[in-house]
Amino acid sequence: MDKVLRFHQGRLPLLISMPHAGLRLTPAVRDHLVQPARGLPDTDWHIPRLYHFARQLGASMVTGEYSRFVIDLNRPEDDTPLYAGATTGLYPATLFDGGALFEPGKEPSAEERASYLERIWRPYHHGIHVELARLRAMFGYALLWDAHSIRSQVARLFDGKLPDFNLGTFNGASCDPALARCLQAVCGEAKGYSHVLNGRFKGGHITRHYGDPDKHVHAVQLELAQSTYMDEVQPFTYREDLARPTQAVLEALLKTALAWGEKRYRS
Repeated sequence: MDKVLRFHQGRLPLLISMPHAGLRLTPAVRDHLVQPARGLPDTDWHIPRLYHFARQLGASMVTGEYSRFVIDLNRPEDDTPLYAGATTGLYPATLFDGGALFEPGKEPSAEERASYLERIWRPYHHGIHVELARLRAMFGYALLWDAHSIRSQVARLFDGKLPDFNLGTFNGASCDPALARCLQAVCGEAKGYSHVLNGRFKGGHITRHYGDPDKHVHAVQLELAQSTYMDEVQPFTYREDLARPTQAVLEALLKTALAWGEKRYRS
């Protein structure tokens, strides 16, 4: 576990977190996944590639290297459920569709999982904490964008087809409502795309834990429907023809957040 995350330090008061893009597996997980899980279907596929433009923009970025099948970086360390109804936990036991993740009786041991918490989960969250503290010290505030994606149709998790852009602010608790309204306006002007604020995905542990508007940290989760930039069936091919217009909306969202922060704190 010598490389559990990638970090890039930017020059703007914006940190983009990508907790579910990792593909690495520990032997204890890799050797006992059921066949349908071996292609890592519940990954937030290609998110670093999709957001690559943000690095040139000047954002800081932190990306998990390990698959959520090892440990879910967007769940609290005590594994308190974040959503009512079907969900997955800190140490997932099922796929999104409800099928078992591991061969019967072959889940990693409690000791093995404790090592994942210590050596994968904690370093990732330490990275977020330290960078947000740096941004606040430098700019007086920080913007945290938690970047996710999911298949547009997962019957066990939500009904029908998911909106394209799913903004989450934990029902207004993780960022200033004015910022959320600005982001909604961008989505509303994006022709051909649907969106929702605090729908099925209101923000996971990262958004809820780090977002603190009273302390000038504003966190937003974006759960993006994968149909907006890739093929949703194996081999999960990145589609440049779909991704380019989606990236234009993402760039507009990030620039809008930055402009809001500049106006809010510099005016």
